[in-house]
Amino acid sequence: MIANLNRVVDVVESQLTDDIDIADLARSLGTTEYHLRRMFSSLAGMPLSEYVRRRRMTVAVGDLLGDDDLLDIAVRYGYGSTEAFGRAFRAVHGVGPADVRRDGGPLRTQPQLRFRLTVEGTASMDTRIADRPAFRLVGHAARVPLIHQGINPHIQAHIAGLPVEEHARLKGLSSAEPAGLLQVSADVDPDYTEGSELTYLHGVAVTADTDIPAGLDVIEVPAGAWAVFRVEGDYPVALQETWAATASEWFPSNPWRLRPGPSIVAVLERSPDFATATCELWLPVERA
Repeated sequence: MIANLNRVVDVVESQLTDDIDIADLARSLGTTEYHLRRMFSSLAGMPLSEYVRRRRMTVAVGDLLGDDDLLDIAVRYGYGSTEAFGRAFRAVHGVGPADVRRDGGPLRTQPQLRFRLTVEGTASMDTRIADRPAFRLVGHAARVPLIHQGINPHIQAHIAGLPVEEHARLKGLSSAEPAGLLQVSADVDPDYTEGSELTYLHGVAVTADTDIPAGLDVIEVPAGAWAVFRVEGDYPVALQETWAATASEWFPSNPWRLRPGPSIVAVLERSPDFATATCELWLPVERA
């Protein structure tokens, strides 16, 4: 996977003024666009689309300091107007193209990335692969923004808004793995962009033929393999660190890749104040 990501960086660099077909590039590397985008975002700390934009605007500075017409430069880098180019340029550099032509800066440069795998071997990841038939996730769903670190207040508010007795009713419906009340994230942006919206479902897993009570939201989950990571420690910090480590440590070292589908957190045990917990993180995977 690390070699694939570096190949992506090389292709981006060679095609900064061209349209880059990420899906076609992923196929040529023997992987999927979904997995490629998720791994890039997790390891680079930014979506692939944002990296491409930053590199284009970094290289475009050299053109701006020359004599080329501003519209020609905008079109060269894939923008249909000087206004659209100016917005993208300002978002990266904090100043407009005219400011750079007049004053020469200030500028914010995006260096070319290079991915490396660092093998530390100080800790093992408690992981198993589970093959699951099709099942359903049922409960109460809401659209919330993605937050990478810390507690998500939007999710907190969604759960707090449910009646106390509803949690017990949902738990009683659980009839499939993962067992118990679940934290489900679905429809996540493949680039895993901070602030992008996802569907969060507070609910349980049931068999595919279960009759669903009225008033509940349903996510249909097809049959497939899951990588299940057991996590113990401070909540949600330990869980978020394990999530990040799947990209930096587990996927580059194992013959599996992410496939589209919901990610699921099952809380197995928790302290009374929820400061610590034992959880299972379920990620949908397929053989690479």
